[in-house]
Parts: sequence; C-alpha cells; structure tokens
Amino acid sequence: AAVSLLLATVPASTLAEILGGSGPLSFVVALLVGSVALIPAFVAYPLAAVLRDLGAGVGVLAAFVTTLMMVGVTTLPIEISFFGRRVALLRNALAFGGAVVVALVMVLVLV
Repeated sequence: AAVSLLLATVPASTLAEILGGSGPLSFVVALLVGSVALIPAFVAYPLAAVLRDLGAGVGVLAAFVTTLMMVGVTTLPIEISFFGRRVALLRNALAFGGAVVVALVMVLVLV
C-alpha cells in the first residue's frame, strides 16, 4: 500500500530520472534519500523491485536499501537521547560509510 501511495504521489518518470539510472548522481541521491527516509523493510524491498523495473542499477539499489536499513537521520534525535551525541553521530557516519562500501562491492560483484 505504501509503495502504491508513493508511486501515486511521485510520478514514475520522476522516480526513473532520479533513481532509475546507474550513474554517480543516482548513486549519491540513493544514499541521501535512503539515509533520510523512514521506511520499514517490508516496504523497502518491494519499492526496490519497482525501482529495478524502472531501470535502477545494482549500485543504486544497494545504496538505497543499505542506507535505509542502517542510517537513521530521521531518528537521530531519539538516538542522541539514548546514546549521546558523539556515539549516535559516530554510528551513523560509520553506517553511511559502510553502506557506500557495501554498494560499491555489490557493483563489483554483480555487474
């Protein structure tokens, strides 16, 4: 349902332009959108399948899903209140770096 709502509000052509490629711009946008979005896994994977059908590359999909699961910009204030600013920022920075590495490895292995 959430994928349908997203696709209803954002035209498929826009999604295809932003995340549908496999170039560096699509890769960076996928990293940023995945870091900020707060989407559960059961919605993220079908959304990734839709993006794949729109032409998104392996690296873009890996970057999007990995940052979506590991980086939490939206939940950062809650994380800071539990763990402190330094630990929360360090964890998110390491998760972001790890997501970049995972996505690049996926490109090397699967393409």
